[in-house]
Amino acid sequence: MEFECQERAEVAIVGEGLSNQGAELRIGDGPVEVPCVKLCYHQKKATLVVPSDKDLSTTTTTHRYTIIDLPQALISEILNCLDPKELGLVSCVSTCLHRLASEHHAWKGFYCERWGLPSSSSGIDTLYGHTEAVRTVFLLASAKLIFTSGYDCIVRMWGMEEGLSIAASKPLGCTIRAVAADTKLLVAGGTDGFIHCWKAVDGLKNLFDLTGFQKEKTEFRLWEHEGPITSLALDMTSIFSGSWDMSVRYGIGLHSSPHETSIACAAGSDVYIWDISSETPQAIIHGAHEGNTYSLARSHSGDFLFTGGEDGGIKMFEIRKHGSETNVVLISQWMPHTGPVYSLSFEFPWLVSASGDGKLALIDVRKLLKTNRRGLPKRVSSRIVEPPQRMLHGFGSNLFSVDVGCDRIVCGGEEGVVRIWNFTQALEIEQRTRALKGMRLENRMRRRRMQMEMNAKSGRPDQCSIAAHKNPVNGDRNRAWHTKRRASGKAKA
Repeated sequence: MEFECQERAEVAIVGEGLSNQGAELRIGDGPVEVPCVKLCYHQKKATLVVPSDKDLSTTTTTHRYTIIDLPQALISEILNCLDPKELGLVSCVSTCLHRLASEHHAWKGFYCERWGLPSSSSGIDTLYGHTEAVRTVFLLASAKLIFTSGYDCIVRMWGMEEGLSIAASKPLGCTIRAVAADTKLLVAGGTDGFIHCWKAVDGLKNLFDLTGFQKEKTEFRLWEHEGPITSLALDMTSIFSGSWDMSVRYGIGLHSSPHETSIACAAGSDVYIWDISSETPQAIIHGAHEGNTYSLARSHSGDFLFTGGEDGGIKMFEIRKHGSETNVVLISQWMPHTGPVYSLSFEFPWLVSASGDGKLALIDVRKLLKTNRRGLPKRVSSRIVEPPQRMLHGFGSNLFSVDVGCDRIVCGGEEGVVRIWNFTQALEIEQRTRALKGMRLENRMRRRRMQMEMNAKSGRPDQCSIAAHKNPVNGDRNRAWHTKRRASGKAKA
């Protein structure tokens, strides 16, 4: 599709009064019904012409504004009335309208309606919309929604399946460093010390009304901290928040007592595990990392705690309770990064870390866990085991936040974009690979048993056993091969 833009272009919405006659937007050959506003462009200058209330029949008073003075939410709603062809024409009017129309989410929606969802061979979807660095991401797997925010002070909501932008809040006035959500509440913590909250709207498909278009008042703020809020968590009953003012606070939500019994937090290089009811520390891990401890993650059962630090290392601890005593045991540690580990997320069996070196580390902890008959993790081996690591590259700057769930990995960083990895197929491929490996092993053992039975019937010794005795496991396994090869070489000479 091609569009031509002349030196003098005009997009006019002509209103004949404030009656119910409406107005027309003439773009090309076809009119479109829109509200009574006149938008003109002459010599690279955008003007907004509004009819006066005093003399609507004969004369009009003109007030000139630039289109940039309009709120972006209003411009976005106006562009929603246009189809893709008209959006293309509007983008030719001026540089400002070109940027607004080109970045409008209607293009992505039109693409999906006409050609279906784009298929990515690499399994990565990139979400654009933030104008500055993304400090926090949160994946609400139960509703298949993604929430992001950062230095641009705006909380954005995305669809997990399609990767489309659903809604964006108004600017909250400061950097948003933490976001958390469940099916009842969405909370965002800012550097000004407040917690901005949205209550879920009954009957709304995407749960939360970030734009404020609903008549029902669903937004409110909590002011409790004296410093920037750096972390938030919800447990369906309470709001937990941590701040630079060296305090952890929780507020009761739906019930009279919090669902969790303990909470973990980090301050400096130390990690604290607090009992919520008594507000006393159950255990303290001194010097968990060389330098500050930047990130924490915990299993759903609360038995395992993961820490990430300034030294680029990751540690796994088991929290063992014996009556009133609580012991913390180091299980394993990894050094996958060369920069600080800013964020951790755990969804059994995957532990994902985001670092300042621009890489993600994907760690499988199944080899560290001894399972019972039901397949639930009960106890951990005492040895330090290095599980297989998978590194995800492709970033040229810091990664500040990561979340995992529903076979998706979501991350955001200094680039100002949000990336989603879909590793559903990767898990299927891994399962098929394990099944094929098991089949090959079973076939090898079957052939081995058949060979032993045939040798026993014929009275011949087992050649494999003889070779194993001649070449011990701890010795050179290829010694017999090299000896035979040298002998054959001498015979040929």
